[in-house]
Amino acid sequence: MNTQDIALFLEVARSGSFAEAARRRGLDPSAVSRAVAGLEMRLGLRLFERTTRRLSLTEAGETCLARMAPLVEELEAVAAAARDSTTRPSGHLRLSASVSFGQRVIVPRLAAFRAAFPSITVEGLFSDANVDLVAERIDLAIRLAPAVSGDLIVSRLMTTRYKVVASPAYLAGAPRLAAPADLAGHRVLRFPFAGYRDRWLFRDRAGAIAEQPVGGDLVLAPALALLEAARGGLGPALLPDWLVDDDLAGGRLVHCLTEWQATATDFDTAAWLVYPSRAYLPAKTRAMIDFLRAELQG
Repeated sequence: MNTQDIALFLEVARSGSFAEAARRRGLDPSAVSRAVAGLEMRLGLRLFERTTRRLSLTEAGETCLARMAPLVEELEAVAAAARDSTTRPSGHLRLSASVSFGQRVIVPRLAAFRAAFPSITVEGLFSDANVDLVAERIDLAIRLAPAVSGDLIVSRLMTTRYKVVASPAYLAGAPRLAAPADLAGHRVLRFPFAGYRDRWLFRDRAGAIAEQPVGGDLVLAPALALLEAARGGLGPALLPDWLVDDDLAGGRLVHCLTEWQATATDFDTAAWLVYPSRAYLPAKTRAMIDFLRAELQG
């Protein structure tokens, strides 16, 4: 059996669509359909039930998926390991991150990465959705959260902290903002996630935590939209340090309530490096991990 045909069968099974599998592989849908049909003929089995409305695995297809997937992944890992042992890191790297982190942190550093690793092509998939790394064939993801769970390899890239910020122009004409309770007199810029939109948490130097209700007439996403609104003097916002530190240094924003730590969900938050659980980590992925650590931890 042709291992490429098996790999295409696995792609169709994971994506649930011949068209989607073709898109991910950069092929014509008819080529994918022919490959799977040829595999079915060689096996003497029907792998998919096909109707005009849906595509589903047969019982035989489920068995083949469970048994073939580890074999193909192992073959791909062996081939990649052999290539990596004799060449510089190369290949196509699919990288996932949130929209704001991708645009603010990743994109400005791609020129340096490309100069260091000219044989690696990068496909940046920036979305605030929680992408399935295996189904979408993601090599490396950066996720922002207190912790990341699941059957994945996870390591901390950097610690993150949240800050209440506002523009100098806004603060000049706004009510007093010297303590968390003062937020009751402000129309806060809010993020449409649970916790962010109706109350913020504050911790003082003694460790006491207080919950402060917040309200406002603007709920914006992604975080870059909140940043732009805060710069424009529309109100105070709760944003991560990696997003606002340049504006704080440049005087475009002011860090408010500096005597308290602020957050919406958890005071211990981080950016995490996440990749599928594999026995072998491709050199292209290791190159990006090491690069990001050197850039962001340094």
